[in-house]
Amino acid sequence: MPPILALEKISKRFGAVVIADGLDLALAEGEALGIIGPNGAGKTTLFGIMTGTVAADAGRVLLDGVDITRLPPPRRCTMGIARSFQIPQPFGGMTVLENLVVAAAFGGKSGEHDSYARCVELLDRCGLAEKANRYAGALTLIDRKRLELARALATSPRVLLLDEVAGGLTEHECVALVDLIKAVRKDGVSIIWIEHVVHALLAVVDRLVVLNFGRKIAEGTPAEVKANPDVIEAYLGSREMPHA
Repeated sequence: MPPILALEKISKRFGAVVIADGLDLALAEGEALGIIGPNGAGKTTLFGIMTGTVAADAGRVLLDGVDITRLPPPRRCTMGIARSFQIPQPFGGMTVLENLVVAAAFGGKSGEHDSYARCVELLDRCGLAEKANRYAGALTLIDRKRLELARALATSPRVLLLDEVAGGLTEHECVALVDLIKAVRKDGVSIIWIEHVVHALLAVVDRLVVLNFGRKIAEGTPAEVKANPDVIEAYLGSREMPHA
């Protein structure tokens, strides 16, 4: 069985900055994969390549073994790839509920009427039920991050790409986020998570990939990656993984 999502020999550079250098990456169905690396290592750009907002210079993107490299972002979304953004990008002039209904209707291919029950459920799961009728532009940063996740889930994804969703959260909020992402996995969604809050990431993922300026320098279980001297030198800058 092919991986649900794969990058094959992906290369991307912006001028002299190498974002990806013949990179291979595979996500198995039902897996949670974590990606870590220094700032500027190209992690978020890879999400753009997966979703179609960034064009690779070379290589292929495959979904269920089908080449989707040339497909536009809306098509990839309806095929089951959804993402959150590190900097939340809500429709500020719409309510929180309307943000989810739009995502469900256009990304998840649900009719507006049919999507309401699911959207209300997602608001409750993501801790936004009491703010359903508030304008998204008036939310706090933390609630905007919750909305990012809820809106991605509203598209009924098979693959969910999470970009720094734990940043800025309190410890209590991180615990709630981890529980939510674990519940999403139980629903059968495959996950790739970029995160600097490493203890939250390690509570969820089966496998870690470490990127360092365009290249994959380590891959394996969290225990294997934590013990890798290349990771310690290139990413961590100390003898152990950070706890926050």
